[in-house]
Amino acid sequence: MASQNPDVSSLAEVLDRILDKGVVVDAWARVSLVGIEILTIEARVVVAAVDTYLHYAEEMAKIEQASMGVAPEITA
Repeated sequence: MASQNPDVSSLAEVLDRILDKGVVVDAWARVSLVGIEILTIEARVVVAAVDTYLHYAEEMAKIEQASMGVAPEITA
């Protein structure tokens, strides 16, 4: 009799959780030689469902506005 281990997740369950919660990879790199900046790379990769992404984008916009000193808009 084969029993299924409760700790093992199916691919569908893992994909559902990733799309529900979202995964964000935020990378930043700078290459300089003798104090001269040669290359700067900024990347933000988001894997999520559309609703999760829209919520994430809204929150990131608020953070970026706060870092620039812009007052956030109030919507009713």
